[in-house]
Amino acid sequence: MSETPTYALLPSRALIAVSGPDWRDFLQGLVTQDVETLGLGEARFGALLTPQGRLFYDLFAVGREEGAWLDVEAEHRTALIQRLTMYRLRAKVEIAASDSSVSALFPGDPCSQLGGEGLVRDPRLPGLGWRGYGVTEPDGARPGDETAYDAHRLALGVPGPADWGSDKTYPIEADFDLLGGIDFKKGCFVGQETTSRMKRRGQVKSRMLPIAFEGPPPAPGSEVLAGDLRAGEVLSGRDGRAIALLRLDRASGASLTVDGHPVTVERPAWFLAALGAEAA
Repeated sequence: MSETPTYALLPSRALIAVSGPDWRDFLQGLVTQDVETLGLGEARFGALLTPQGRLFYDLFAVGREEGAWLDVEAEHRTALIQRLTMYRLRAKVEIAASDSSVSALFPGDPCSQLGGEGLVRDPRLPGLGWRGYGVTEPDGARPGDETAYDAHRLALGVPGPADWGSDKTYPIEADFDLLGGIDFKKGCFVGQETTSRMKRRGQVKSRMLPIAFEGPPPAPGSEVLAGDLRAGEVLSGRDGRAIALLRLDRASGASLTVDGHPVTVERPAWFLAALGAEAA
């Protein structure tokens, strides 16, 4: 029997409306995702990077008749609008905050029965369900909140903004390449040189992965140890589960501890499918 999907408003997210004759060319040269072929009612996951290739702001580009919405962190929306305006130069582009709400409908499998106007598939993983823009709770869904959504995302082992922060992490370390957040064929974007070089090397030393343990989560920044060697650090989490940035060579096959307590690395199905033998 299918699980009843949950509808939750996401107050940590906000929208930027980008429109005008040049909006596609404008965004195409900035973000990690291809927007030239972005279709109406389609969402694509991506980011704006620093010139040095670190994650600045994550985003979902959502195709609209008159342009696109950028689904971004609410606390960074004003700063992102300012940065986009700085890049605009002579491009015929309008950039403005939108008051429409951002929500989620999850889990993924049964949600196709409830899809409708304003709901678009989360492009990262089918199991994450749908993202909603300016929509109310659909008939047949049960009410939830952002805490429930974050618990669902964490259960799937998918990192979030609390894990990568701003100007701290490379997108490949945050698994953007595995979750469809980087189009390596689209051409230039801000930070493209560093990102492409990491991809070409074929060996990424650190990645974000879920860890399991007993009890409450360790404090963010707590060291993950493989014996006496540092194997990574804990990022965000909740009772029994957290996301950690791990050195893959030290975390693989090792007995790991945090604050003297054992933790276990989990490699989600999407992670193993994307990396194959490299993930073992």
